[in-house]
Amino acid sequence: MDRTARRFAAARLYYGHGTGNARDEAAFLVIRALGLPFTADPDLGVDAAGVEPLILRRIAERVPVAYLLNEAWLGGVPFYVDRRVIIPRSHIADLLREKLQPWLRAPVRRVLDLCTGCGCLAVLAARAFPRARVDASDISPAALAVARRNVRQHRLVRRIRLVRSDLFSSLDEGPYDLIVANPPYVSTAAMRRLPPEYRYEPGMALAAGRDGLDIVRRILVRARAHLAPEGLLACEVGDGRRALERAFPAVPFIWPAESVFLLERSQTASLPANRHAARRAG
Repeated sequence: MDRTARRFAAARLYYGHGTGNARDEAAFLVIRALGLPFTADPDLGVDAAGVEPLILRRIAERVPVAYLLNEAWLGGVPFYVDRRVIIPRSHIADLLREKLQPWLRAPVRRVLDLCTGCGCLAVLAARAFPRARVDASDISPAALAVARRNVRQHRLVRRIRLVRSDLFSSLDEGPYDLIVANPPYVSTAAMRRLPPEYRYEPGMALAAGRDGLDIVRRILVRARAHLAPEGLLACEVGDGRRALERAFPAVPFIWPAESVFLLERSQTASLPANRHAARRAG
């Protein structure tokens, strides 16, 4: 295990798809490729020879470990992933673990997960709110195929409905007590600087225009129409906090995490009436 970690460190790999350093990356790859639990001690002579081809691909091709294993973890829950979806890493998972307390003001009976990707946030929302029904939407049929696999894996077919939709456009139900969204939010300049590992992910799930807010703007101007009277929107924006606050200076965003804002339906009154007005405001 130490030898694999040293090789990763020497290769100057980029981390950020579930681990943050060479040793954790090596442990994740070797332990899970061998089918061992995370509780296995990597210092007890685990033989990595059988996973040497995966180690070589991680170094030579910069393929993220989650794609090599077809496995990613979020909120302590495993998900199937492949290159049809981005690798789960949303900070909204931490908020769902705490059931969005203390910000939710009403019981959660209906949830919408926009840009669901592999379906991870939809699954975590269904687990956090066991009496809720969840709609999970994505514009990509390929992503929805992966989400369907995860919904089945977690035995939530009866509670999670998958919908092909460009954000809200094909949604005919609601209103929702909670809307969660981890949309594309990478700016044009940042897209050009992405490490090789991120280029394995679908570009349409990352790129969001000049300032990274193209999709977020569309969500904001439509959210009010789909939120219940005491409903809450939780949306991830990555490094876009300053850009968002400049674009919408009158909106009282709540920031429970640096990359995630919350907005109650009552707080959306100051938003522009349509996305064109929102773009002018930004």
